[in-house]
Amino acid sequence: MAPGGRRCVFVPTMGALHAGHASLVRKGAAISKERNLSDGCIVSIFVNPTQFNEQTDFARYPKTIEADLQLCAEAGAAVVYMPSVKDVYPDNELVEIPVLPGVAHQPSLEDAFRSGHFAGVCQVVKRLFDLVRPLAAVFGEKDWQQLQVIRAMTRELRYPIDIIPGETIRETGGLAMSSRNVFLLPDDRRAALAISQALCDSWSAASPKDAERVMRDVLASANLQPEYAVVRHAETLIASATGPWRALVAVKVGNVRLIDNAEWRHA
Repeated sequence: MAPGGRRCVFVPTMGALHAGHASLVRKGAAISKERNLSDGCIVSIFVNPTQFNEQTDFARYPKTIEADLQLCAEAGAAVVYMPSVKDVYPDNELVEIPVLPGVAHQPSLEDAFRSGHFAGVCQVVKRLFDLVRPLAAVFGEKDWQQLQVIRAMTRELRYPIDIIPGETIRETGGLAMSSRNVFLLPDDRRAALAISQALCDSWSAASPKDAERVMRDVLASANLQPEYAVVRHAETLIASATGPWRALVAVKVGNVRLIDNAEWRHA
C-alpha cells in the first residue's frame, strides 16, 4: 500500500443497504469525527462478482442505488464511491488473490459451503483498500468469519488500517438484518426467527458441545436443518476448550441462505 493515504474511515458495501449498513456508516462517520479525519467516512457500493459461487445469485442481488445514496447521506457519509468492475479489476492489470491466512480455512464453516468465497472477498477488499487507502475500515459482525479473515489479511499484508467491528442490527423478533431478507416468504421469515432464538438459547448450555446440541434442537423445532451450528474460538474459528467463544449458524430457509452469530459463554 502506498504511503500518504486518505484521512478517512472506509465502509465497503455491496449496496441494497438497510439499517444494519446505516449503523456501520454512522459508526464510520463518528470515528472520523472523533479522530479529526479530514476526508470523513467514505462508503463504497460495489457488487463483487468474484465472491459469488452461483452467477444466478450474483444476477439477482438487489440493486437499490437511489435509496442507498439517500441512506448514506442521512447516516453521515462524506463520499459514496461506486467503482465499475473495470475500475476494480482493470483488464490490463493482474489483480492477484492474496494468500489467505489459516483462519479462512475452516472446512466446517463458510469455506465448506462457499468454495472460493473468501478468496473473492480478500481480492476485492485488498483492491478497494489500495484504491481508497483509508486509515480505518468498518466491517459488520454479522459476517463474523469474514471479519476475522479481513483482520488476518490486513495483518499479513501489513496494511496500516484499523479494522473496526460494527454490531449486528436485528429486526423485530431478532432476525439479523441482511440484504437477502427481502427474498424470504412470510412463512420462511417466521421460521427464520429460530436462528436468533437458537443463539440465545445456547447460553443455557454448560459446554460448547452442549450449546451446539441446543442450537440444532431449536432449529429442528422450526424444521430447519443447519449447514452448521457450532461454537468456535472467536478469533481463530477452531474448536477450542478455552474462550473467548463465538456461536455461529448457517441455514437455508426456503431458497434463502442466512448466517448469524453471537458471543457464547458458559451458563
